[in-house]
Amino acid sequence: MADATSAPAQPELTRAIGPKLLLFFVIGDILGTGVYALTGNVAGKIGGALWLPFLLAFVVAFLTAFSYLELVGKYPRAAGAALYTNRAFKIQFLTFMVAFAVMSSGITSAASAALAFGKTYLQAVLREFFSDSIAVPATLVAILFVAGLAVVNFRGVSESVKANVVLTCIELSGLLIIIGIGIWAVLQGDGDASRLTQIDPAPGQSAMLAITSATALAFFAMVGFEDSVNMAEECREPVRIFPRAMLLGMGVAAVIYVLVAITSSLLIPADELAKSGSGALLKVVTVGAPGFPLWLFSLIGLFAVINSALINMLMASRLLYGMSNEKIIPKFFGTVHPARRTPWISIVFTSGIAVILVSFVDIAALGGTTSLLLLIVFAVVNVAVLVLRKEKADHKHFRAPTVVPVLGAITCAFLASPLSGRPWADYRIALYLLAAGVVLWLVNYFVHGKVDEFDPEKLAK
Repeated sequence: MADATSAPAQPELTRAIGPKLLLFFVIGDILGTGVYALTGNVAGKIGGALWLPFLLAFVVAFLTAFSYLELVGKYPRAAGAALYTNRAFKIQFLTFMVAFAVMSSGITSAASAALAFGKTYLQAVLREFFSDSIAVPATLVAILFVAGLAVVNFRGVSESVKANVVLTCIELSGLLIIIGIGIWAVLQGDGDASRLTQIDPAPGQSAMLAITSATALAFFAMVGFEDSVNMAEECREPVRIFPRAMLLGMGVAAVIYVLVAITSSLLIPADELAKSGSGALLKVVTVGAPGFPLWLFSLIGLFAVINSALINMLMASRLLYGMSNEKIIPKFFGTVHPARRTPWISIVFTSGIAVILVSFVDIAALGGTTSLLLLIVFAVVNVAVLVLRKEKADHKHFRAPTVVPVLGAITCAFLASPLSGRPWADYRIALYLLAAGVVLWLVNYFVHGKVDEFDPEKLAK
């Protein structure tokens, strides 16, 4: 039960979200930092067959989506992985760790967006307008970017699903520009189609390991679809419209990603894309459409990473605040600013972690850690859907074929394991983040004692 200083409950949205708005929400949640920032890094792992890891990442995410669809149909309210884990296993510590992993993934995702902002897209805008006369330290910009997000978060942000349509269209426009450049190049006879089948493993690495390690990183670009379950209470007939909207939205995002990857490989060799890093798409625009105003695409990229980072930092701070309200971490994290009515301690804590990450970790490791944390969570959710089959709902709902969550659990666990070729840096960062969660849990346990019961639905409220 929250104390008197807790922020007032947000007013509920009316059930006004229909299939089209939900479809845009799913697409908008998936598009963003992943493809804008990590295309070059993925190319560095696999070579010219850049489209393949994005396609495989979609397949793995698609399998997990069926589990989420069954669970949101069975329990049609704003919840998520923590609720499903708690219902299935009834182990408080496991529920907490799943929630903390989700929170940590939001911070690492926002940190990767901050680096893309500071090291790539802002630098491109400055070069376009000021040539090289202004030199801005990229890491400092990333830190200031995180601080700016904290200020916005502190002031309070009201989100609207209809506004998400506008944001999605802007992010989508940048990717459609890339695809349009690819189509134009093909029509002009430019590009090298032979690159599309080239797999270039690192020395001592097999082709299969190159594919799986690239897929483990590319999975970062497909996350976000699971956030749509939080819109269940605001949807008209969620049991009926969710399956089509989520699966179609994921399919649209996957097609866009694959076409962007094909365009990138057609126009630029994989080693050059890898050298460009988070600026790979800027390189595609420069080579494929020299006359296109690069500053315009850079602004779109800026907007894409800002939007992704803000959403993730909002989620992370509110999730930490919810854990405090449910008394599973020290209660001071639930401190609300008396004027702004926002959880300022949680905002400072999550922003502080993000600042540390952007100061010492590169963007590929941050993207890899994000995908690692969420793959672990998704593996748990896929198992949870099978365990919860023993609970019968009193209404009809979507039911996934049993083989789908089984395959989802296996593929997620594999991509999260060292067998996929995932670098050890991902595990080290994830371990530090989750260890912080364990420390908070233990401190709370020894100071306040065991919590008899908590409501996982309130963690992200």
